[in-house]
Order: sequence, then C-alpha cells, then structure tokens
Amino acid sequence: MFEPFPGNYVWNLSVNLAICMGGAIGEMDRANDAVRSIASEGEDKGTEAFFDSWGAMADRVAELGQVAEAAGNFLSASEKYARATAYYMTAERMQSRNYEPRWTMYRRMLETMDRTVATGGLNCERVDIDYEGTSFPGLFVRGVGDDPRPCLVFCNGLDSVKEMIYLAVRDTFAVRGISVLMVDQPGVGEALRLKGLPAIYDSERWAGAAADYLETRADVDHARLGIIGWSLGGYYAPRAACYEKRFKLCVAWGANHNWGELQHRRLAREGDRPVPHYWDHVQWVWGQPTLDEFINYVSRVTLAGHMHNMTVPYLVTHGANDRQIPLEYAHQSYSEAINSPCRELTIFTDREGGVEHVSADNMEPVRSYIADWVSARFSEIH
Repeated sequence: MFEPFPGNYVWNLSVNLAICMGGAIGEMDRANDAVRSIASEGEDKGTEAFFDSWGAMADRVAELGQVAEAAGNFLSASEKYARATAYYMTAERMQSRNYEPRWTMYRRMLETMDRTVATGGLNCERVDIDYEGTSFPGLFVRGVGDDPRPCLVFCNGLDSVKEMIYLAVRDTFAVRGISVLMVDQPGVGEALRLKGLPAIYDSERWAGAAADYLETRADVDHARLGIIGWSLGGYYAPRAACYEKRFKLCVAWGANHNWGELQHRRLAREGDRPVPHYWDHVQWVWGQPTLDEFINYVSRVTLAGHMHNMTVPYLVTHGANDRQIPLEYAHQSYSEAINSPCRELTIFTDREGGVEHVSADNMEPVRSYIADWVSARFSEIH
C-alpha cells in the first residue's frame, strides 16, 4: 500500500481510497505536504489539519471544474468535479461527528457529485428507497443492454458512502450488462448524516426494502437480483442473502464473519482501524450512547449460526495482508456456507494485487474478478 504517512495506517488508508476513486497523485502529494509532520503524532491528532489541507485542494479542483463548465467543456468539468468529490469525501470521512465544518463539506461533496453526473451525462441516477416509514438514498447505474438487466444491490461498510462505491466501481458491472444499485443504507452516508438512521444488525430489513424498490423498475430483471458489500458490508450482504431469498447470489468483498467479536479484539489494541476517533464513530454509526451499550449491541453482528441459510452462489474475497479484518474470518464464512450451491473463497496475494483491506492498495484485480464471477453466475440463472 502507498504509505505517504509512515506508521499512520488510518491516514494512509484514506489516501489509498482516494487513489482508487481517481485521485491524482500530484494533487494529493501537495495536500499531504502540509500535514506530514503532524501525521506522525497519531491517527486522531491532526485530522482537522488534514481536513483543511484536503478541503482546500478539493475547492481548487472544483473551481477548475466550474471554469471548464462555464466554457462549455462539460466532459472536462465532470472529470474535475469527480476528483473534487473524492477529495471532499476523504477530508470529511476523517473527522469526528462533533467537528461542525464536516457537515458543510459533506453537503458540498453531494453537490459536487451531482455536478459530476450532470456535466458528464453519466449513467448514474439518484433514487430514493422507501424503508420503514422513512427512506434512504441510492445511486442506480444501468447495465448495458435493451432488455431488463440483472441487478446487484451494493452496500457500504462502516464508513464508506455510495459516492465512494460509484467512483471506485464506475461502469465495471454495467459494461457486463449488470445494473447496480449503490445504497447509503442505515448507518452510513446520507442515511446516517442527514436522516439519523443508525446501523442495524438484521440487514435483511433494509436490503429487502432495496429489493422492493428494484421490483418497481421495468428495466430490472426481477428474477436476477444479487447483493454485494465491502468491508463491514462483508457482514451485511451475507446476512441479508441468508434471509432475503429474492437475492440469487451474494459477494463479500472482504469477509467480516464476526465483527462483534472483532470489537473486543480492537479494545485489546489488536489490528488496525479504518477511521480516526474510532470508538466515538462506531457508537454514532450504531446509535449507541455508551461504549458498553455499543459492545453489547454488536455482539449480534456475527454470521456464526447463520451461514447455513446461505442457499445461493456465494463468493468471498479477502486480501492476504488485510490489517483490519482477520483472514481467518474469510475461511469461517466460506466453511460455514455449507448449503450454498456454488461457494468460492479467493485470497488475493502480492502476485495479483489487492492484498489490503477491501483491496485499497489496488482495486482493479478484485473488482474485475468479482464482476466476472457475478456475470457468470447471473448467466446461469434463467
């Protein structure tokens, strides 16, 4: 993994995710120069300096997008807006929920993403999904082809957002004829930040709502729905597929077999963490007012005792050098899916790339492998 901040995994992960979303090394290197010295003091300290440096970079790039748009160079504008979106997202994601400026930047990120799509004429439709008396948003990318297309629900992990999925995945599935509904499910993105919807352990509830929405679309093949999730989505997606039988396949992009147990290991300082201010962040995500209540609640966030209900094709991918989620979890999820008619475990090594958590070091090999597997499995469903 590219490590511009030696010894600071959380900051390095953030930079690598920005690269995966199309960030430019030259732009990011300039922003990083302003905060290199403080990065050595830990993952929490200095995040506001990171926010300022990356936010200023994002503002500059967004302004260049506005100049290009005003000149009628819409495709060029879209490219710049896309990078600015990635930079705003990276700066905002690093902050404590109590840091007030993050809220303004989050809305700026959403607005810049809208300009990315509009100026580029991109295959990306914003949608709203009814859910238990409220709703959560998604981005729908239509697969190539005239007939109703098979469709994946793509869910986030602990701290990603639907815009990150879009910028990292783009048309990888679409060019294979597969539509994708990228969701900000409860606990992430707009669902958490703007609607106050916390994460829930029984993910089949919101995944079922996403399936309900897809069944209203004439351009979706309702007999060929699947679900995929990365990071903590490696728990959410399999859990949903075990109980929501409209999903005909499932992918865990990074296994997360027993996330509840992992929190006890993190309390013991085992393994790396994805975001600064970690314990405050997870309490916010799960809507738990104290650490003790959080630990008690997330004891239910486990696939143990559930995977025998996986009765559809199931792919588990994992990076050999994942520093956040133990490799043993990938083996556990695979071995317990005894009723899947087609289960596969693929560990990515230095030979292929994609060895870090959710292949943050190199997404292409894993992204392409998953897309090929999904395409092959959907082709077997008639």
